[in-house]
Amino acid sequence: QVQLVESGGGLVQSGGSLRLSCAASGVIFSMSTIDWYRQAPGKQRELVARITSGGTTNYADSVKGRFTISRDNAKMTVNLQMNSLKPEDTAVYYCHTIRALMNYWGQGTQVTVSS
Repeated sequence: QVQLVESGGGLVQSGGSLRLSCAASGVIFSMSTIDWYRQAPGKQRELVARITSGGTTNYADSVKGRFTISRDNAKMTVNLQMNSLKPEDTAVYYCHTIRALMNYWGQGTQVTVSS
């Protein structure tokens, strides 16, 4: 059973920072690509950042230079460090992975950035 559990969301002022964590179980974590997505009210879910099993990272243009994704294989955790937050970063952030061609999502964590 694959489980992804996000934590670390909250309310922060514009320009502030938050660190999200995704704890995974039920997967061969060291071989898994893990993504962070977000969904703002009335908008489609979008890919924010991705980290492969080899540590290669990709970011949405809107967060490049501000967000950093990292992984700790020993703790089976992926972190998303978010700096210089903007009101438009307000969304529910989801952790995601694929195992055996099936998509798995966490329950999401709310990030709210006030102006």
